[in-house]
Amino acid sequence: MSETSTVTPRTTQATGVMPTNKVTFGICTAGRKEADTASTIQTVVVKDAESLNISFDNGIEEWNPMDQEGWVRRLMTSKSIGVSLGGKRNYGDPGNDYVASLGYANGQDANSWFSINFPNGDKLMIPVVVNVTSMGGDSTSVNALEWEVQSDGKPSYTPAASA
Repeated sequence: MSETSTVTPRTTQATGVMPTNKVTFGICTAGRKEADTASTIQTVVVKDAESLNISFDNGIEEWNPMDQEGWVRRLMTSKSIGVSLGGKRNYGDPGNDYVASLGYANGQDANSWFSINFPNGDKLMIPVVVNVTSMGGDSTSVNALEWEVQSDGKPSYTPAASA
């Protein structure tokens, strides 16, 4: 029987270089509702995830004003966050079962919240679309579960409290 683990920020702040396994993350198994706010969302750990890759897609507008004598000016005009995850399919774990079930979802049924807690105490809550990309594997392998979340609106970033 699997226990639900709520993802909570670390109480002690880490400094220095850290391995990726010190980053914790979770998914809201209740999906996403219009009344939700980042501060009211509860997320649970997805058991047996092995990899977490955070990427940013930034929109940068360029222009060439005469007063810059040929040098380009630029301004960041948009942002999005994507997180790719890979691991094993753990039947009976609420987080893992929820993500796997979204492999069959469309539209707003594939919307949820995703949390990331960094070792230094920073926290990111992201409204997301969950895209399950792969399940299964070879007959002699453990079932895989690969998925990604793509931001759907502005995330809520909370820096760690000052020491």
